[in-house]
Amino acid sequence: MEVKNAVHPTPEQMAGYAEPGADGAIYMLNLLKFRDRAEYADGRETELSGAEAYAVYGVGVMKLLPEFGGYLAFSAPVERLMLGEVEELWDSMAIAMYPSRQAMLDMMQSHEYQAIHVHREAGLAGQLNIEGVGAVGKWLAGA
Repeated sequence: MEVKNAVHPTPEQMAGYAEPGADGAIYMLNLLKFRDRAEYADGRETELSGAEAYAVYGVGVMKLLPEFGGYLAFSAPVERLMLGEVEELWDSMAIAMYPSRQAMLDMMQSHEYQAIHVHREAGLAGQLNIEGVGAVGKWLAGA
């Protein structure tokens, strides 16, 4: 299995947001790799690290999530790889809950999100986003 971090979804991945998907909540696992130094597309000078620039974005997203029915379920730095192999570990992980795929898309298209997105791009070297659906623990119960 090849692992490729990215900052933007492919056209095929973006088209998937428009598909109805399963009913109910989605949980988005974010595996984050930060730049050593933030790099803004507009060329602005900054002393921020990638993690610091992403934190500016993160604070903004934390304010937006409830407006779209979501919340941050979990966030932590990555300590180690317990199982499997990758060339390089991610720096941080987070899980956000959205009431639906459409709610996430609506947030991403909002004016407020577009205003803070620049900090995400400046801070990230790349990431993986993995979507899960359904109730927490549902698969454990065999449903």
